[in-house]
Amino acid sequence: MTLWTLATPASHQLEVKHSRFLAQAAIIDSADAAQATLAPLSDPAATHNCWAWRVGAQYRSSDDGEPAGTAGRPILAAIDGQGCDQVLVVVTRWFGGIKLGAGGLVRAYGGAAAECLRRAEKRPLILFAELEFACPFANLGDAHAALNAAEASKIDERFDADGVNLRVRLPAERVDDLKTRLRDATRDRVRFAAQG
Repeated sequence: MTLWTLATPASHQLEVKHSRFLAQAAIIDSADAAQATLAPLSDPAATHNCWAWRVGAQYRSSDDGEPAGTAGRPILAAIDGQGCDQVLVVVTRWFGGIKLGAGGLVRAYGGAAAECLRRAEKRPLILFAELEFACPFANLGDAHAALNAAEASKIDERFDADGVNLRVRLPAERVDDLKTRLRDATRDRVRFAAQG
């Protein structure tokens, strides 16, 4: 499944029974970035600033005073439902005088977030991984050819008496292919470091 992130920040506004909802989506890459981005997107004069974010396996959400589970979780569900990652969505509500009930709140918050993300310009999110391996001197040229074919970039290269230890970075989906290429190219003389 391809994950998506935003190409640019996005927003969407809607009105439900005189309450105004403004959904704003921003690109983040960590929990710290989410916290730093939250304040500028929130309106202290609004009734509620509910939010959710996801960065890989990490996620958080807040109902900001709305009944539990009626705002933050539906916003997070919208992020996940759109296949997004590295995204923060803040939905600000200005109360219009008519209570919406739990179901109405879930629909309003989740709907505003989902429509904001649907309309947003997105780009595929490429997850990277690191791979470390040792290679004999005699097979170094073959190893470099395999790295180029897999579009791996060298992070570190250390020489010792037995050969070279390389640490490379590449799209996570290409790691298994690179391992196969390296084994084939060196006649199984490479040794991979254990992944922590």
